[in-house]
Amino acid sequence: MQHDTSPHLVEVAGKKYKAQTASAVLCYSHLLFFQINPTFQRFDCKVFLTDALRYMGGVVERVMIDNTHVVVLRGTGKEMIPVPEMEAFGERFGFRFVAHERGDANRSARVERPFHFIENNFLAGRTFGSWDELNHQARQWCDKVNSTYKKHIRAVPRELFAVERLHLKPLPAWIPEVYRLHQRTVDVEGYVAVNSLRYSVPVSWIGRNVEVRETRDKIVIELDARHLVTHVRAVTPPHQRITLAEHRPPRGEGIKRSDPHPEEHAILQSAPEIATYVTGLKQKGRKVVALALRQLLRLLKEYPREPFLAAVREAGQYGLYDLDRVERMILRRVARDYFLLLDKDSDTHD
Repeated sequence: MQHDTSPHLVEVAGKKYKAQTASAVLCYSHLLFFQINPTFQRFDCKVFLTDALRYMGGVVERVMIDNTHVVVLRGTGKEMIPVPEMEAFGERFGFRFVAHERGDANRSARVERPFHFIENNFLAGRTFGSWDELNHQARQWCDKVNSTYKKHIRAVPRELFAVERLHLKPLPAWIPEVYRLHQRTVDVEGYVAVNSLRYSVPVSWIGRNVEVRETRDKIVIELDARHLVTHVRAVTPPHQRITLAEHRPPRGEGIKRSDPHPEEHAILQSAPEIATYVTGLKQKGRKVVALALRQLLRLLKEYPREPFLAAVREAGQYGLYDLDRVERMILRRVARDYFLLLDKDSDTHD
């Protein structure tokens, strides 16, 4: 069997993605199976090959690859050594990976033609509502194509496969589900990050260590044997946070921050007379409140008290909450009151 990947532009849920098309072709019958996914890592490769072997109903002796880094640890051609993880995956089914020799003109002979056919036939003019819908239609299209007469082989792939299938090894009696494990800590908002996406868990798990099992369709987050949460695995969701309804606190019972920012507390404790200005800064300032309060506290600590208070009072009168301008006002007062220049005509030798 030959296996390879190729990038293609697809439109899913109204957005265009440069996705990876993975295909597998049996070398005698040219029976085709392919899937399209937004990424293609070792996890995706194992999921694809498992589905391909199930579709074909048997296991081949060799899977020919094009020296892809997903499978290859080092070396090329006959000297290729696969990644131990992928080698163990092949042993589970009873096949081995073999790489093409570099420079071989026919290294992808059986998969390059289907890639061109997929791009100009299956994908041409089609849009999809989801990745599941895309791959469901791809499987139906494979059934149709594999039952159609092919000029370049002068036969129907399904008819040739009836003979080829007799030479395939049977599938294992039990095929374990492909998964990958992650160790995570629940963040302060009650979410667990997996592949740049955040999945919700109960609020009581905040700060706890959890184990995440990622499969093709699910994300299972386990605190212990009795406490686990199951999410539908999202590939390209519209939002970066995925929250289950049971993890949303009832209205009015969310996590509240009754205490002010620590910077605000330090400012009001040192200079309570500027409390009105601090309130206006929080309401009308253009910076993030925490950053603005941090900058105001720095000004309070770094400059003399009187020029600082005078500048803040003046800024408050004119509704000025640009702290960079307030700092320049402080500096002018400091230069005027603390760095008095001597008159050039005066006698400096007393």
